[in-house]
Amino acid sequence: MKFVKYFVVFVIVFASCKAKKNLMNTPAEIREMSARKVARKHMASNFDKTFVEAKLKASFNNGKLKQRISVSLKIKKDEVIWLKGTKFITLFKVKITPTSIRYYSSYAKNYFEGDFTILKKLLGTEINFNQLQNLLLGQSLTNVKERKQQVFIEDKSYVLSPERQGRLFDIFFSVNPSHFKLDKQSIVNSKKNERLDISYPSYGSFEGQIFPKVIEIKAIQPGAFTNIDFILKAVQFDTDLDLSFSIPKGYKQIKL
Repeated sequence: MKFVKYFVVFVIVFASCKAKKNLMNTPAEIREMSARKVARKHMASNFDKTFVEAKLKASFNNGKLKQRISVSLKIKKDEVIWLKGTKFITLFKVKITPTSIRYYSSYAKNYFEGDFTILKKLLGTEINFNQLQNLLLGQSLTNVKERKQQVFIEDKSYVLSPERQGRLFDIFFSVNPSHFKLDKQSIVNSKKNERLDISYPSYGSFEGQIFPKVIEIKAIQPGAFTNIDFILKAVQFDTDLDLSFSIPKGYKQIKL
């Protein structure tokens, strides 16, 4: 069950159920727009519900292992990401907060408690709770209003990037002209030949919220790659959630 160790902390995604309309997936006419205005519209498109409960299908492939599982997801925005993975039986449960990741496998009878360094190992870049949450919501990993951006049009999207890129990597955000959520976001470290691409092929609308219906994650490092795809099956918002989490007695602690 080596797969469970590396997969569970990232099997977190949700999207909307069948969209009431397909307008958001219809290419919009794209016109010249300032980087400041695109950034402002993107930030204004952020999710404004408190609770999410979703059912989804997730797949994982790193060239050595291919796996598909079902996932139950619960999110209390800005506080908790909780999930359970199943494939005929319960494989694992995970609780992620802004400071920690806790996980146990009822299949392997082991558990893990630690921080977000596991995501750096998996994706090749550091990522915190807020960035992980934004990734799942179709929002930019960084606040595009905090740094001065430049914009150009490519593949029918507005592409935002900082006028001064970071010392270690370049980052790009492709913004959809219809609803101003992301079509794609990329982090590129050319010197180390590493990159992370998160694509959002389609969105749906549910209770006035626009969510990714599919998320495709591709992480490339020298001699290795990881692909993770998510497809939503059902979702509801602002319901009462049980976010309790306790590691069963007798389980063996593991180090990742």
